[in-house]
Amino acid sequence: MTANVTDPRLQRRQAKVAQILAEAWVLARRDGLAAVSLRELADAVGLRQPSLYVYFASKRDLYDAMFADGYRALLDYTRTRDYSGDPRQALTRFLSDLVQFCGDDLVRYQLLFQRTIPGFEPSERSFALAVEFYELGREVVGTAGGRSQDDVDVFTALVAGLAEQQTANDPGGRRWVRHSGRVVDMFLADVDRRRQATAIQEDCHEHDHRR
Repeated sequence: MTANVTDPRLQRRQAKVAQILAEAWVLARRDGLAAVSLRELADAVGLRQPSLYVYFASKRDLYDAMFADGYRALLDYTRTRDYSGDPRQALTRFLSDLVQFCGDDLVRYQLLFQRTIPGFEPSERSFALAVEFYELGREVVGTAGGRSQDDVDVFTALVAGLAEQQTANDPGGRRWVRHSGRVVDMFLADVDRRRQATAIQEDCHEHDHRR
């Protein structure tokens, strides 16, 4: 049986792409996402600017690769965490981890969760990583009791609010991260209240039909 040997050219290309992305994040954190200079980026990785286009055909392609890179980092981060056990506590840990991840890197947060670059839309392939993370979050929310789309929508809005406060006012800290348990308690209390109200309404309708 022939051994599966990775193409050295592919390995070199992948290593170069990883280097370019790492330097692109450095420049974005220094100057802002929209101000990333392809000329400076090429210089930083030892390429002439025309040679950079061998790896990324345009600045938009670079942003798309950074978007995918950011979501891979988020997926890798959450996969190392434990969201088993008590559903309420698991949801609290999930919210805390996500807000912390956002607060630890403002530029990455802006690219993944805000429309910082006018007109930028991730490719279908890159956006699939965002969908994968969304489904992971949906599962954790659903296990805790938030099963409707409205429940998930409200929870994502709560995440966005905490993340925005954390990144804007205490980047790298935990001031809003530590409110995760309180936010989850309020969210699940509302979910329970609405479910009980719906059950009462259904009982009343059933009673009326029997009369």
